[in-house]
Amino acid sequence: METNRNTFLAIALSLVVLVAWQFLYIGPKMKEERRAAEIQRQQQETAAQQASPQAGGSAAPGSTAQAPLPGATQAPGAAAPSGGVAPAAVLDRQAVLAATPRIAIDTPSLAGSINLKGARIDDLELKNYKVTIAKDSPPVTLLSPSEMKDGYFAEFGWVPSAAGQDAPGPDTVWTARQGASLTPSSPVTLEWTSPSGVVFTRTISVDKDYLFTISDKIENGSGADYTLYPYGRVTRFEKPVSQAAYVLHEGMIGVLGAQGLEQITYKNIEKDREFTTPDKVAGGWLGITDKYWAAAVVPDGVYKPKFSFFDKGRSGYQAEFLADPVTLAPGRDTTTRQLLFAGAKQVDVVNGYEASEHIEEFNLLIDWGWFYFITKPMFWLLDSLFKLVGNFGVAILVATVLIKTLLFPLANMSYRSMGKMKKLQPEMLAIRERYSDDKVKQQQETMALYKREKINPAAGCWPMLVQIPIFFALYKVLYITIEMRHAPFFGWVQDLAAPDPTTIFNLFGLVPFVPPAFLPHLGVWPLIMGVTMFLQMQMNPAPPDPTQAMIFKWMPIVFTFMLASFPAGLVIYWAWNNTLSVIQQGVIMKSQGAKIELWDNLRSLFVRKPKPAE
Repeated sequence: METNRNTFLAIALSLVVLVAWQFLYIGPKMKEERRAAEIQRQQQETAAQQASPQAGGSAAPGSTAQAPLPGATQAPGAAAPSGGVAPAAVLDRQAVLAATPRIAIDTPSLAGSINLKGARIDDLELKNYKVTIAKDSPPVTLLSPSEMKDGYFAEFGWVPSAAGQDAPGPDTVWTARQGASLTPSSPVTLEWTSPSGVVFTRTISVDKDYLFTISDKIENGSGADYTLYPYGRVTRFEKPVSQAAYVLHEGMIGVLGAQGLEQITYKNIEKDREFTTPDKVAGGWLGITDKYWAAAVVPDGVYKPKFSFFDKGRSGYQAEFLADPVTLAPGRDTTTRQLLFAGAKQVDVVNGYEASEHIEEFNLLIDWGWFYFITKPMFWLLDSLFKLVGNFGVAILVATVLIKTLLFPLANMSYRSMGKMKKLQPEMLAIRERYSDDKVKQQQETMALYKREKINPAAGCWPMLVQIPIFFALYKVLYITIEMRHAPFFGWVQDLAAPDPTTIFNLFGLVPFVPPAFLPHLGVWPLIMGVTMFLQMQMNPAPPDPTQAMIFKWMPIVFTFMLASFPAGLVIYWAWNNTLSVIQQGVIMKSQGAKIELWDNLRSLFVRKPKPAE
């Protein structure tokens, strides 16, 4: 039948897309996600047990001296001081933190410290996020000192334009003038005075979320003109353990003024070594992003900086800006204001900073993908429902009902068309028998029948085809948004963004056995999804073509195994959508007087078919 052929094409298309999606990157990336969480958990535990081999008075291997000062003739192309060299050994974090003077950071979202050596923000933990869903899991560590193997830090400074003009660098030890700790209500003030009498005063403040404001005042007490180039950078020594290539961007990122969004993967920056904007641009920001976290610097709006990304080998990966020079006459002063975002990429928080701080297209820090016009509304819908019901799993169920309601006219048309075609089966079979030797005439008569009865044979494909962009949009939202990370449903599903943790191979946890990695995580929800898909396919009469019948029979089994490693939230959506589709199709077909094949098809599975001889 034509309806079966069209349905077969729609399912085949879905299968091809899902197979490619699964085996090319989703499956491997989900395994890397689990491996990354395990490695990070082990690193957190190991770090607390290791002793620092260099905890004495020797210089830390990650410390660096300030780069040679550029000459006046080199000023237009001045380079910022080096950001640090990655140490060869893994040092104890607490010993490293104790080796330098620090000011504590304590906010509702962050805990850590500012290193007075270099005035770096290099110690930051995210209070509200843990490495795993375990109750005793440590908080996520975002930034680490340069002495650590996984050093990751942000710093701001100045490059003098001529020899003999001093500026604080990575090794400069600042003096804390005000504030014992940095909180949203109590900023801290640091100070350093150059040998020539130039006073640098830095005030650092932080909000309740993840935005630091760095205000620098420079007073020229040297008796001569003083020219400095402001810079800011984020430096990272190691790549994240899991890099979800093709699914979302991880690596260098920035909106570089008029040049717009720039995303450079670790692979590309390792190949090219450096990327710098050809001209100085007004506005913008840049940094380094992971799946859920990011650190980004935002230069003062009065600057026209050059933006650069580097792969410096053992010195790590850097995203930095170098701004126009600031020249101070004797006795004059100037103040600059720069921003640092360091934290979780919460959608409302990131969008709020874009609006309140006028950060150009800061929302692009979250990788919504090419189909942002679908993924962003999908997130908005789920997030709005979550705020009403308090559970993202329930929000997915409610969203599915709303989407089905919105698409009801299309589904109604489709199912009505399918119902009419089922009532025309005797006439269609008669046409096939009458013109069995003339395929062209058979097709012409069939199309004439469709036209006479006002039936669109392709209408049956639309409900399934429409599900493809919705499926991908929901997957993207589950995968990239931190709001979905570790979001519980009910029962055993405590993380909608991770696969169903149960597996049939140990009787869903009843048997104390950990299945080997090569076996799929065939959990409860994938099995529920497979059953609902099977029931949905049994709503239609068996295709007369044996090949199609075999594909229809195996399709639910294939999808069950394929979706086993998908996020649980996506599998729950698919199962719930199948259930609603079965109900909807049954109601519409009954209203059309068309026979519902479900019970007959199910009964036929248990009835022995007679052999031809019988």
